[in-house]
Amino acid sequence: MIELYISSLITFFVVIDPPGCAPIYAGLSASASALQKRAMAIRAVGVSALILFVFALFGEALLKGLGISLASFRIAGGIMLFLIALEMVFEKRTERREDRAAKVASDPEVEDVSIFPMAMPMIAGPGSIASVMLLMSRNNGIERQAVVLAAMVTILLLTLVALLAAGPIMRILGAKIEAVITRLLGVLLAALAVQFVIDGLTEVLR
Repeated sequence: MIELYISSLITFFVVIDPPGCAPIYAGLSASASALQKRAMAIRAVGVSALILFVFALFGEALLKGLGISLASFRIAGGIMLFLIALEMVFEKRTERREDRAAKVASDPEVEDVSIFPMAMPMIAGPGSIASVMLLMSRNNGIERQAVVLAAMVTILLLTLVALLAAGPIMRILGAKIEAVITRLLGVLLAALAVQFVIDGLTEVLR
């Protein structure tokens, strides 16, 4: 159970990327008051948690309803996560996030950034949704699935802390250290994505 918790924790940390969300949120909420920043951070994490819990609990039923096998989803999810990993290694994901944040910030009518783009797609994006569904499908039994959900909640709480402390975190880390961390996490995610594809292909061949 401890190994499952640690592996799930690393997966969600890499995909959700709390250190990467912090600078984006800091830039988007620069003009907001301290109270508004806190409220938006809590709302963003709360909404993303709701989205991820829905897919964690009912994602498999949704796949069955659409006639999609878990093996196919593992392969597709693994490929998608591998593409995200490549973007992290070559810093394309950070650039895309910053471009999206700049577009939102340039619109004077947009004030509350908690739902878009923070909750969706930055926290509860395709990668995190695919990850939680893959991990839930790979671990049968209430106890093991509860461990996966506990790891997800832990990372969401860490994300909330990162958003609330976005300003100080950026001053401490700096752009260069953040880039190094992102690339290291990208390599780990790539290895995990390949494992998902191998699991899916093994199940199909059987």
